Amino acid sequence: MKCFGLKTHKYSKESRSGGCVSKMAALYVFGLLLIIGVAQCEPIEPEIAYIEDSLRGSRIVSGWEAVNGQFPYTVSIRMVGPTGGVGACTGSILTNEWILTAAHCLARRFTFVVRLGQVDITTPGYMVESTEWYVHEGYIQEETAVQTDDIGVLKLDRYIPYGDYIQPIRIQSSQRNLEEYTLLQLTQSGYGRTDDWWAGGIVPDILYWTYQRGLSMLVCRSWYPHSQVIDDRKTICAQFFNDTSQNPCTGDSGGALTLVDVDGKLTQIGIMSFGSSRGCNTHNPSGYVRPEYYHDWLEKTTGINFDWNVEDLEIAPDGDHGSGQIKFIDN
Repeated sequence: MKCFGLKTHKYSKESRSGGCVSKMAALYVFGLLLIIGVAQCEPIEPEIAYIEDSLRGSRIVSGWEAVNGQFPYTVSIRMVGPTGGVGACTGSILTNEWILTAAHCLARRFTFVVRLGQVDITTPGYMVESTEWYVHEGYIQEETAVQTDDIGVLKLDRYIPYGDYIQPIRIQSSQRNLEEYTLLQLTQSGYGRTDDWWAGGIVPDILYWTYQRGLSMLVCRSWYPHSQVIDDRKTICAQFFNDTSQNPCTGDSGGALTLVDVDGKLTQIGIMSFGSSRGCNTHNPSGYVRPEYYHDWLEKTTGINFDWNVEDLEIAPDGDHGSGQIKFIDN
């Protein structure tokens, strides 16, 4: 998709596009976010028959409860739209000022609350508001269908302190764009539903996580043969690991798909973007945005260069790959 320059959205605490927001209204919005632990985003009809926007269908299904410090880069995002509707997404920490997430989590919203530092969002932790956000210029906010360039960032209103439970994540190097993760064991965490709402899925207060396995782009396209969203440069796909119901679900949008790299460090290789119209509890693959494709945009937007040289990697000794995520799995 052709780009026409950086499209930014910077909303102050007192104003937003199209009119003014009074202090009372702002107070109401903030109170609303505190009262509603988890709320669902409004339904969005998919443009493509076999792909569904993950706002409508993306919590970890068949996953496990996380413990504090296990995913210190994962944050919960609550956002308010122009009509007062509250939505839920997930994001990852780039720095103590910037949060990475999906563009569709930010589009047409005007204020956000980010919770971090605790896997249980009902317990005391850090809660930071954000009224400054940016989506990629290739993402058309007025469109409600699934799109490529589904990437955005939040700038927090204040710095967050690093600690055992709050840490940034390294995003993949641009030198590894187009890399295939076929049959590699990957990990995803998120604050989404445990299943589709019609199947009795609930929205827990706890961060959940699950394993996924990488798919080749050839296989991914075979699942969605009519899709015009999947782009080899910008998209990766993943599927269940060892249980066909292992999938992201509503609220996991914008969350990180990760692997432990050859140097033993955790690396984010995907941003949760879309799932299947068949629902969450299915063996259909999910689609993720490749963050490494967007290093130039990220630097232009944040002023920070997140890219790195793969030649600087030091191979970790055997057994030092964290939880052993770097491995191939059987077909």
